[in-house]
Amino acid sequence: MRIVIAALGRARRGPIYDLASEYAKRLSWTVEVREVEPKKRLDGAALAAHEADLLRAQIPDGAVLVAMDERGRDLTSQDLAETLGRWQDDGRSVIGFVIGGAFGLDPALRADADLVLSFGRATWPHLLVRAMLMEQVYRAETILAGHPYHKP
Repeated sequence: MRIVIAALGRARRGPIYDLASEYAKRLSWTVEVREVEPKKRLDGAALAAHEADLLRAQIPDGAVLVAMDERGRDLTSQDLAETLGRWQDDGRSVIGFVIGGAFGLDPALRADADLVLSFGRATWPHLLVRAMLMEQVYRAETILAGHPYHKP
């Protein structure tokens, strides 16, 4: 399986970057983080639409699209693993996660997603979401492999 994470903003070296990198190294699945930054000076809905275009362009054609958004489904780690496993069994070899910026994701991007996923109703910094997502993808891989990392 190949995981592509498209995210707004550039991650700088530091504890959160190191944490995400540690989980990426543990994965046997291929993981790519593709960072984008809007160059246009826009506000509100226009900015969200522009960011959505930038994020969408990073997701390979035919990939499953997962939008990270506080209004999404709050899955358990086991449920996320089962969902990823089902997609893999269905021959969907690329999963693309999109992480928005400070103003969230454009509604059209959320509507196009195969899954809108939430890490709870709280608002999280987008760099922290990357690290949390990387850990959950690693956890899902270990659940599917029957590895003892996850303790139900």
